[in-house]
Amino acid sequence: MQLIDIGVNLTNASFASRERDVLDRAYAAGVGQLILTGTSIETSEQALQLCHTLDENASRLFSTVGIHPHSASDLTHESEKQLQTLLKENRVRAVGECGLDFNRDFSPRTQQEKVLEMHLALAVELQMPVFLHERDANERLLQILRDYRDRLPGAVVHCFTGEKRALFSYLDLDLHIGITGWICDERRGTHLHPLVREIPRGRLMLESDAPYLLPRSLRPKPKNGRNEPAYLPEVLREVALHRGESVADVAAHTTASAQAFFGLPKLDDAAQG
Repeated sequence: MQLIDIGVNLTNASFASRERDVLDRAYAAGVGQLILTGTSIETSEQALQLCHTLDENASRLFSTVGIHPHSASDLTHESEKQLQTLLKENRVRAVGECGLDFNRDFSPRTQQEKVLEMHLALAVELQMPVFLHERDANERLLQILRDYRDRLPGAVVHCFTGEKRALFSYLDLDLHIGITGWICDERRGTHLHPLVREIPRGRLMLESDAPYLLPRSLRPKPKNGRNEPAYLPEVLREVALHRGESVADVAAHTTASAQAFFGLPKLDDAAQG
């Protein structure tokens, strides 16, 4: 049984100099492939470099390239050109992390919208899927996405934590849904328990979002409190429980979804790489 972690922040400072150990633990836990998330020009470049240095066979590690809505104000003409160049690298499999965050508003909303549209236009031009972030901005994100959706090969709402109406609005646009350890949080994630059953097979994917969102149901908990891709099987277990499916079945169909969405090599090939 193999899993794919579609969103890990391996460039985070908490993983510095520990990346290989983190990956070894992930592989040992059955997480055979990982998508490293780019959230700025700097982290996108770092993620791509980690793919090259830690996976010479180009079978296990891939990345995204984008500017997170928190950093939308940092976009310049030069950084837009850098994005275009990075997105043409073979190990880069999606545009993003990009989107809208009206919860923290670290960048003005109009600027967030402008930068999102820039990402979507690049995804259309390059025919790449999109890795989306959304907080408290469901309706506005939908308004913008509708103008591009028919020309996009795919889009995933990463780390979905919303309510039923938001989920169905994304499914109506034929979007994929990424589920994290949020579903394991008895304080704020229980609303996802009935909702995860509503996500069709082929549209559901799993992610750690490490080092964030350590599954609270994990036993024993790591003393450092840091999430890792090796803990993704706990998310799998919780998702399977609430979908009424076996762990093996959920592993199989979420892995197949991720392989198709990101255009990844077969996991059998990765395991030999």
